[in-house]
Amino acid sequence: MNLRTPVDLTNCDQEPIHLLGAIQPTGFLLALTLDWIVARASLNVADFLGATNDSLIGRHLGDIVLPEALHDLRNRLATLRGPTAVAKTFDIKLTARGGLFDVALHKSCGQIVVEAQPAAGKHRDASSMVQSMIARLDLVSDASAFFNEGARQVRALTGFDRVMVYRFSESGSGEVVAESCKSGIGSFKGLHYPASDIPVQARALYKRNLLRVIADVNATPVAIQPERDEMGMPLDLSQSILRSVSPIHIEYLKNMGVRASMSISIVVDGELWGLFACHHYAPKTPSFEVRSICELFSQMYSMRLESRERKELMEFERRARDISDQLLSAVATNETLLNDPEWLASILTHAIPAEGVGVWINGDYAFSGVRPSTEAFTRIVRALNSTAANRVFATDYIGSLIPGAEAYADRAAGMLAIPISRSPRDYVILFREELVRSVRWAGDPHKPVDYGPNGPRLTPRESFAEWQQLVKGRSKPFTPSEMRVAETLRATLIEVVLRLAGEASAERDRAARRQELLIAELNHRVRNILGVIRGLIRQAKPSSDKIEDFVTLVDGRIHSLARAHNQITDDHWGPAPIRALIDAEARAFLGNDAGVHVSGEPVLLNPQAYSTMALVLHELVTNSTKYGSLSNGGHVDVSWYRDEAGELDFAWQEREGPPVVPPTRKGFGTTIINRSVPYDLGGKAHVDYAPGGLRATFQIPARHVSEQTGPTPAAVKYPRPSLGHPTEVPSKFLAGQKMLLVEDSLIIALDAEDILSRLGAEVMTASTVESALDLIDGALPTLAMLDINLGDQMSFAIADRLGELNVPFLFATGYGEQAVLPDLHEHRTVVQKPYTIEGIARILEDLIA
Repeated sequence: MNLRTPVDLTNCDQEPIHLLGAIQPTGFLLALTLDWIVARASLNVADFLGATNDSLIGRHLGDIVLPEALHDLRNRLATLRGPTAVAKTFDIKLTARGGLFDVALHKSCGQIVVEAQPAAGKHRDASSMVQSMIARLDLVSDASAFFNEGARQVRALTGFDRVMVYRFSESGSGEVVAESCKSGIGSFKGLHYPASDIPVQARALYKRNLLRVIADVNATPVAIQPERDEMGMPLDLSQSILRSVSPIHIEYLKNMGVRASMSISIVVDGELWGLFACHHYAPKTPSFEVRSICELFSQMYSMRLESRERKELMEFERRARDISDQLLSAVATNETLLNDPEWLASILTHAIPAEGVGVWINGDYAFSGVRPSTEAFTRIVRALNSTAANRVFATDYIGSLIPGAEAYADRAAGMLAIPISRSPRDYVILFREELVRSVRWAGDPHKPVDYGPNGPRLTPRESFAEWQQLVKGRSKPFTPSEMRVAETLRATLIEVVLRLAGEASAERDRAARRQELLIAELNHRVRNILGVIRGLIRQAKPSSDKIEDFVTLVDGRIHSLARAHNQITDDHWGPAPIRALIDAEARAFLGNDAGVHVSGEPVLLNPQAYSTMALVLHELVTNSTKYGSLSNGGHVDVSWYRDEAGELDFAWQEREGPPVVPPTRKGFGTTIINRSVPYDLGGKAHVDYAPGGLRATFQIPARHVSEQTGPTPAAVKYPRPSLGHPTEVPSKFLAGQKMLLVEDSLIIALDAEDILSRLGAEVMTASTVESALDLIDGALPTLAMLDINLGDQMSFAIADRLGELNVPFLFATGYGEQAVLPDLHEHRTVVQKPYTIEGIARILEDLIA
């Protein structure tokens, strides 16, 4: 070639798929450098142009094309903008003897490519037509109707036998989501196609060239002449409207029985969303004008689709903002909500549907709804720390992250993990249940690859028979919109956690100072308690010289203090109801043939008054059960009321008992009754030893009394416990029982051993979890009593083992009602310290009944 102007090919992108080097025989192509023809292709350009000379290479375009046509082409060329722009003009007469043509122009690697096809002869108002088509789309609301209407509009415009809306998934596979076709040819709607059916290179080309037509799969392509220019480069046909297609694709269509096809790209947000795939079972050449209208409709359709998806995303984001605001405002008033999975689940699943939520914070976990086992949940968190830390992670198949996840796929098949700390540690994880579904494929997607002349990747499928796959172990996938919402929620949760961390640091400082004061106060109270106990021991003077009587006397008084202490520390150190105090004493001492009748308004005593009255009531009940009305079936009336000054007047009146005889000596118990209230509380006390029944009255100053809220309880009668008088030793009903006692305090363990031995049990004692488990393995016990707290250990592992072996057992604790048991053992009996032989016997009697 002898060209006036050299060809600039320095920036030409030469990908093999673009360079098929041939066009379809439905028009002609000329490649120019300014006005000089450097390449051309057609079956016979002379026939198309009416020219007498077929040797066009190197000729000036003005020698072939009419001046007015050349003028029009130059004008259209001036409108080209961008590397993928194509200018089109219709019904242009190129030569004196040729017919009218529809022409498209574009630039390719420094050259100008002119493509022409014979004009269709009739024209439509393209803008009005597309406007009408889009107006119909705007009338539908849901996505399915939007896709169906798009397919129907394209088929009405083009006349193809079948038009499908084909959507790509994130994995690359495709699905026919809508279809319009003539009757009698079957339906492809709902079928899936593997990603290999449309290679990556072809998808990239679909983004650059929005429309591709194959007029006849049996047509013979026309080669470009010459194959390469003087620089040795082939012509890039990426933007060509006449470019031939890969022979692999031709074979693919033949295998489907299709004779002609047209594909129109649907590009959303700069990415290939899908295609309008048009099939015809006979040769078909849509006119240049129809194809141009289709291309314009596709662009408008893509914009409408993008608008719909953006609207959906905006709605998601609005909900995420609302939830973020709700999170911040709620946690600001109650920071414990962050550890409440039920609350988090109700908040988060409002924006991101899920069936369960798991929360992992500082190694602690909590759940709501469906979820894997705690062991599997721990493995998931570890895997997230190593593979997906510091970012939102979602999968519809947990098995891709954790081996063996199929075992719990029915409860948790997919998950979305939201990190809520800067370091890989804390997460909120949403779980979705397994979604078992049948996927219809156009042929087996797992069929072994057939090797062809160009390797396995370029061999088309031969079978398109429907193949069904039952998908199990996977959940409904999390959408990109849901992922973006999760990112918004992650930022909010991290903000909440960081704020709480700062507040927690300040609270730790305040707690440290409070702890120092608490230790000092505790030391003071312990010293006082030890002083009281020491006084009880020193002042106790039983009527006999028997050591057993001395122990019983002191033991009863100490237990009275313990019962009172339980009452005033159930929730916190504070006032407690006086009625509960009478309840506790009566239940411990009263007999079957006697009772206490209680009446009085609900009032509370502060801790000091409560402990004092506990000792007073203990002495009154003890004396009455030994010598007074409760010793032979009589009764006691207990009443109280507050006077106008707010002071509490308390009365103990015995009746129907033996004649009362004043004591001949003044013992420690009498001293407690007469002097405790005046001395400790600044009140008054009076005891009248009337023959018809002892009467004791006490006046407690108002500063020790407060009102109790709630309804007034009815009068209560307390029956005698089943094991008799507290001074009676129960029978050896545990004879033959092998009892495991777990207690970390030697003194308490010796006391418990003595009690259990007196009840007839053979006792084996352990002080740690390890030694207890060794004893169980060596000699299986028949009963067990486990102290909950063993220093720095808990006895729940022992309880688990005993539960597996079906060994009856009970817990023991000094924490009273505040003892917390795990869910597995929350139904177990708990005995409170200090132990009494009557209390333990009563509970064990029920346990082995």
